[in-house]
This record gives sequence, structure tokens and C-alpha cells, in this order.
Amino acid sequence: MDAGLESRLQQLLRRHAELRAALSGSGLGGPEFAKLSKEYSELSPIVEEVDALGRAREELASLAEIARTAEDADLRALAEEELRSLRDRLPELETRIRLSLLPRDADDDRNAILEVRAGTGGEEAALFAAELFRMYQRYAVLHSWRFEVLNLSETGLGGIKEAGALIAGRGAFARLKFESGVHRVQRVPETEAGGRIHTSAATVAVLPEAEEVDVKIDEKDLRIDVFRASGPGGQSVNTTDSAVRITHIPTGLVVIQQDEKSQHKNKARAMKVLRSRLYEMERQVRDSARAAERKSQVGTGDRSERIRTYNFPQGRVTDHRINLTLYKIDKVMSAEALDEIIDAILAEDQAARLAAVEA
Repeated sequence: MDAGLESRLQQLLRRHAELRAALSGSGLGGPEFAKLSKEYSELSPIVEEVDALGRAREELASLAEIARTAEDADLRALAEEELRSLRDRLPELETRIRLSLLPRDADDDRNAILEVRAGTGGEEAALFAAELFRMYQRYAVLHSWRFEVLNLSETGLGGIKEAGALIAGRGAFARLKFESGVHRVQRVPETEAGGRIHTSAATVAVLPEAEEVDVKIDEKDLRIDVFRASGPGGQSVNTTDSAVRITHIPTGLVVIQQDEKSQHKNKARAMKVLRSRLYEMERQVRDSARAAERKSQVGTGDRSERIRTYNFPQGRVTDHRINLTLYKIDKVMSAEALDEIIDAILAEDQAARLAAVEA
């Protein structure tokens, strides 16, 4: 490990000790206590990794001494074997420290707003969009996250034109943020008499949930229309004008909510989605350098970018950004194997950011 990194780690260790002393004393309270507690908790994982490396180095020195001085041949051989094993582990421990020092995405701790829309492919695309939406719903359940449907526009044949949900829970946005983009499906539709494979698509967008304090929205920039909610095929599902359409005039963003019978609830939900979309726009501008870095690795998060293909006849799922193919499409669609893809993407992102820092 180079001297510059060692020096930085020593600074972090000293700062961690200072924070521990300050927090254990009296007199702190309110915002100051919260600020120092947050900094302390962010430094703690780094300190744990540094301590683990320190213990490994001490053990390495002890084993080296035993291997050099032990008179008993068996003891010397055992020490040499453990020494080789520990030397092999040291690079991994050092890499973990470097990863812990990488700048965190400030939005990783936020909840996620999921949006799924049917793309090209007609009813088959709508059916696939519905399957993706259910896949993420099952994934949320597996991670003990809350999955709250915000809007659902169905086709009447089991598909969806578009759907949105709030996914609330620890690590929700951090794990789902790379799911944004075009998801393509290749299979024989049930309505296809000739047995030909069709290609359809759905788009997925994952946004960090924004709070009111994150985005300032001027009322004069909004056009709010109310209308009567309708179901598949224009069937009326409500006899009052409870559906809400909010247009953000400066950006042209439009959000429609009609799932609740209450106009007030639909407006609140629409504002939640609008805030998150505006926050994401600001985030993309703010993180343009990082987005450029990600482009060659795991994509920009742009919903127009094709990221994954689900080929049902071959039973495979391929993520094009990292050239990963799994022949377990059923387990991916049931969300059981989705973590295998997400973990690989997160690892690729970490490696890319680590390489950029060390370049």
C-alpha cells in the first residue's frame, strides 16, 4: 500500500477517534450531534477494514518469526503454510479498504421510484412489462422492502401500458439504480400461430425518491388538470373527477395519477413522482462526469439504452453492459436469481470507479 494512502488512512483513524470522544462526552445535542454521528457511522466501516488489515499484518509478522525460528519441523511447516495463505489474503484486504474509500452515491440510502412502460411490440410488450413489474415486486419482498403501487394502467388482457411504484427500504435505490434502460424480450407469443419468435421491449426507470426539501417547485410552473378516471378500454371506474394530470411547464414533464378515488391523494402521489423526476434530472446534470464514466461500464441509466435481453426459447438472460449471461430465466423472472445480475453490475461499477481513482 503506497505512502499516500497510508497517510490518508491514519488521518481517518485519528478523526474517527476524535468523533468517538466527542460523542461520548456531554454537551452535544440537536443538529450538531446528528451531524457528528453521521460522520462517525460513515467512517466506522473504513476503520473496521483498516483494523482487519492491521491484525493480518501482525499475524503475518508473528508467523514469519515462527517459520524462521521454530525448531520443530511440523510447527515450522504449519507456520509457512499459514503464512502463504495470509499473504494471498492481504491484497484482498487492501482492495476492500480502497473500495471503502470510494465516494458514496449520496442517493444510495434513498427509497426508489420504479417506472415500467411497455415499448415496441404491442400487447406482447405490455405483457412483458407486467412480468417485469411483478419481478421487481417479488424482488422487493425478498429484500423485505415495502412495495407501494403508485399507478397502474392495464390493457385488459393481462398486460400494462405503464406502472409505477414506491420501493421503500434500506438499500433500495442503491441496488436497483442500474435497472434503468430498455429490457428486451424474445419469445413466441401465445397468439402466434406460426411459432415465430417475436422481439418486444419495455422500458424501466429507477429514480431516487425526492423529498420536498430536495426540489423547489413553484406553483406557477404547474398546470393541474382533473378528469374522470377510466379503466381498460375506456371503462369508467370512477364517477367523480378524481384523476389528476400535473404538467411541469418549464420541463414539459407530465405525471398522471388516477388509481385513488381521492383527488387529493392522486395529487399527492403525482407530486411525489414529479419531484423524483425533477430530482433525477438535476442529479444527471450534477453527476455528468460520473455518468460519462459509467457509460462504458454499466451504462448511463438512460431509459433509451438497451441493457438486457430475456430469451425464453433459450432460457437465458443476458446483460449487455457486462456481457453476463445466465441460463436460468425462470429464476430471474421470479426474482430469485436477480441478485446474481445486480451483484455483478455493482462489482463492475466498483471496479471501474476504483480504476478511475487509481489512474
